[in-house]
Amino acid sequence: MQKQTSATLSEASLNELNSRLKQTRWPPVIGRDDWQYGVPQSWLKEMVEYWVEEWDWNKQEVEMNRWKHYEASVDGIKLHYLHAPAKHPDAPPIILTHGWPWTFWDFKDVIGPLSDPESFGGKAEDAFNVYVPSLPGFGFSTPLTQSGVDVSRIANLWVKLMTEELGHTKFAAHGGDWGALVTAHLAHEYADKLLGAHMSLTLIPGVDRSTLGPEDYDASEAWMLKRNTEAGPLITSHVAVHRLDPQTLAYGLMDSPVGTAAWIWERRRNWSDCGGDIESRFSREHLCTTAALYWCTGAITSSLRLYHEHFSKPWPMAHNRSPTLEAPCAFAVFPKDVVHLPRAVLEDNSNLARYTLMPSGGHFGAAEEPQLLVDDLRAFFHS
Repeated sequence: MQKQTSATLSEASLNELNSRLKQTRWPPVIGRDDWQYGVPQSWLKEMVEYWVEEWDWNKQEVEMNRWKHYEASVDGIKLHYLHAPAKHPDAPPIILTHGWPWTFWDFKDVIGPLSDPESFGGKAEDAFNVYVPSLPGFGFSTPLTQSGVDVSRIANLWVKLMTEELGHTKFAAHGGDWGALVTAHLAHEYADKLLGAHMSLTLIPGVDRSTLGPEDYDASEAWMLKRNTEAGPLITSHVAVHRLDPQTLAYGLMDSPVGTAAWIWERRRNWSDCGGDIESRFSREHLCTTAALYWCTGAITSSLRLYHEHFSKPWPMAHNRSPTLEAPCAFAVFPKDVVHLPRAVLEDNSNLARYTLMPSGGHFGAAEEPQLLVDDLRAFFHS
């Protein structure tokens, strides 16, 4: 059963956030204060001052609640989702799944164009019936009280939410980062439930990318090898600690909103197509809102667990048929994403129906290049 709710943070959590920001115990700066050693303190102090003095949660709350929000309990797990219904009666349902360190609100600029295309220069028949959940243990899908929630379990929860709770026979799916892994698993285990699977990160269940060499990439894909090499060090630290001892890191991040923000914002900079200038891609307002949704809800702790639950064992494959992803698949490849697989691997392992090399954008495609993503989703699912 689902019930209507609203996107809101408690006054107590916001007051505590403000108090802890003002009482931050700053570490010393040793040598150069730049991104060489991590987040520079000079920039971080500017951001915290903005967070305290100018950021307005009430404004964000009003924006989020332009659409209806719901809370459902599926297999004893609390799930929050935003619903933006389409006016067009034949609009297909689509579930948009975020990743880490995303929130559901990273889809804020695609929700309107997808659900109400006429208001954004599109055609009525381009509409989708849009659902945007928060992953279990993320944002408003908190608290998470069960362990063992991995990608395959989330895919199962999404199927139950969309079919049993919401009554859709089939649905479309899109995701980036963890959302791409969840969408890939939907295409693998639940192809009969999908209209199609659209992903902005090229990962295939069961494919070990470490076994691929330069010879597996086409000559035109040399840039992928370069980006994979460049991005490798940028994803090593968080994957290691999130997978091996997430609870230990959680004590520091849960205690300090500045610690949470620094951990998240560094990844937003390093994984996006921002040329080193994070604020060229994400506004200060959006960065602070993202960090608040992790810290005020307690989600920063439970969000880390997904790495341990998923990466501490082989991907739980549901079948050994070929292709691995049986549902019609589309991949939107943003050049500054952190992982790239050769097109040939995608063709061999998925029912590939569309492949788009985007001109710009990074790991946060929906937030960085919302119009490119909207256009690609329309072209794939309405073709």
